[in-house]
Amino acid sequence: MKAALIGLGQAGGKVATAIRDADQKAGYGAIRGVLAVNTARTDIEPLDVETMLIGQERVEGHGVGADNELGASIMQGDIGEVMGGLDGIVDPSTEAIFVVAGLGGGTGSGGAPVLARELRRVYEMPVYGLGILPGRNEGAIYQANAGRSLKTFVRETDSVLLVDNDAWHASGESVEESFQSINATIARRIGLVLAAGENVEGVGESVVDSSEVINTLRAGGMAAIGYASAEASPDPGENINVVTSTTRKALITGMSVPQTARAEAGLVIVAGEPDRISRKGVERARRWVEEETESMQVRGGDLPLQSDRIGVIVVLAGIARSPRIDAFMERAKEANETVEREDPAAAFDTEELDGLF
Repeated sequence: MKAALIGLGQAGGKVATAIRDADQKAGYGAIRGVLAVNTARTDIEPLDVETMLIGQERVEGHGVGADNELGASIMQGDIGEVMGGLDGIVDPSTEAIFVVAGLGGGTGSGGAPVLARELRRVYEMPVYGLGILPGRNEGAIYQANAGRSLKTFVRETDSVLLVDNDAWHASGESVEESFQSINATIARRIGLVLAAGENVEGVGESVVDSSEVINTLRAGGMAAIGYASAEASPDPGENINVVTSTTRKALITGMSVPQTARAEAGLVIVAGEPDRISRKGVERARRWVEEETESMQVRGGDLPLQSDRIGVIVVLAGIARSPRIDAFMERAKEANETVEREDPAAAFDTEELDGLF
């Protein structure tokens, strides 16, 4: 899938750059262009992609802190400049646009829904979000911001792929090491999904292409991605159980949103050397995910890659009933009660979280 990436805020810019780097290293050629947009000059200066500084008249390049209402306001004011900066980033071959943002801060969580809405108004191609949820230890304001941003982001995109920071956080890592590790993990997994239909090696029996990804995400709402891999035998017949057990691991322990067990649609991609992939194993894995998620729309296929391992990517769309998401939204509501806001009307005064705008 040929995609354009727009990274908003510090986390969004770093993740979008990491995805581009992983794509270039693997030689897939899926990423057509990357634009990093921020209100903080120091956050975009180190990035090796096209960058744009917005809100200079209001924050003078110093960022918006954790004020996502200010982030949304700045994006609304500078939306014409940002859309103009997409020349060369979004080209005629682009099949989808991804708006990448950390949902706990200010620029990304505030600006992402605003930008997504304008992108959908202008472009006919799908506009997806890649949203990163803050971990439990990242502070009340980040939880509250993410809850409000997520509700609005989902409404303004065709689908939002979510990553829970706590899902891929390794114990013993420092904060900086943790973020670097999570960014690399996101880049590898998203890179494999975007590799569908691109410059991969070999010819599989049923190769997944970009239309399969788009049709899966058409379920809308929130989505999650899982991954697992295992050593593969040269004999495909011996890999039937390898494919099915690796699929189970990807869904049960490898999802970007843990405890994701129900979905409206799904996609199972089995990556590896075509001669090692068992079609029977792929079909069994697809049927198992179908039964486990109670979905009648689970697709499956191959992603030919030169490797002595078999990797399985599971994409689930329409996961709004995930217990992990429910727990996060409840945490966001509770966090909001401890956050002082200049405008009392912005506080959550009902059982449901208000949208960002």
